[in-house]
Amino acid sequence: MAQSFNELGRIEAIRQLFEGTPYRPFEAPVRFEAKPQECISSASGLLLEGIDFDLVYFPLKHLGRKAVLKVTGELYAVLAQPESLTVQLGVSAKLDFLQVQELWSGLVAAAQEHGYKHLSLDLQPSRNGLTIAVHATGRHGAAVSAARPKAHSKDLICVSGALGAAFLGLQVLERERLKFDKGSTDRAALEQYRMLVGSYLRPEMSPNLPAQLEDGKFTPSYGYFVTRGLADALLRLQRDSGLGVKVYADKIPFEGGSFDLGRELNLDPVSAAMNGGEDYHLLYVIPIAQYERFRTEFQTFDIIGHLAQPEAGAVLVSPDGLEHPVSAQGWTNPNPQ
Repeated sequence: MAQSFNELGRIEAIRQLFEGTPYRPFEAPVRFEAKPQECISSASGLLLEGIDFDLVYFPLKHLGRKAVLKVTGELYAVLAQPESLTVQLGVSAKLDFLQVQELWSGLVAAAQEHGYKHLSLDLQPSRNGLTIAVHATGRHGAAVSAARPKAHSKDLICVSGALGAAFLGLQVLERERLKFDKGSTDRAALEQYRMLVGSYLRPEMSPNLPAQLEDGKFTPSYGYFVTRGLADALLRLQRDSGLGVKVYADKIPFEGGSFDLGRELNLDPVSAAMNGGEDYHLLYVIPIAQYERFRTEFQTFDIIGHLAQPEAGAVLVSPDGLEHPVSAQGWTNPNPQ
């Protein structure tokens, strides 16, 4: 029978969770002493059961891994190397210690994969389901910031992977959950769209990307972690750069099966890419002068558009050449006409 947290106690539970990992529990708070040639960056994230994930179909180990990527991607967007990770878990009574161990194993594996040197954990009871709060800190050389070029019209907008896939995969999982609630399910559908489902449950991110960009002497003028849809990232880019943004619908990369599933669910994959969220990909702005070299050395990236003059606003260009103003949840009339 699985042990409960009442039997273990908070301190013993934390001690056991750290057993067999390269990290030590209860370490003193990490002190950061940035050298003159270094900068410190940080990122925080919160995942709430019933809003950000559903434990009916989300494996706990994958969930732990995804929680780490949620903040690690923000570090990679500014080319920072991960240094320390703080995790706080609000654990509800329905989870026993073995289930939290499974969640923790995913967190630890992702922390190791992405090179975190320090990892800390705190546990608290929760009456509202599982809560995961993560805070990450990373370092990058001051030379990286100093070398960041000024953005200009025609500079290239690049993304690191297929967009809209995670949102479409989530729709498959939700559809199958409803069938399960009614006493039936169709595993064939999950198998048919396994790449889309995997994009949501287990996103991939290269831990070598910041170093590869630095080694190749590519310093993006702007970088964003795309988790709330492409539209949100484009509006942030427009706001931060003061320039216009043009993205071409026929240049957006899609996972195989996106359009088949879109027809099945009556969902437009382009809309899923723009506003679906949960993609966990990186968007960088690269000087147009580096186009040929970047295209050769970073073939996993897709060039989907470019910066423009400020009066262009933020627009999505359809294959017929029409320009559609970009809008996103949380933004109020970002492109008034």
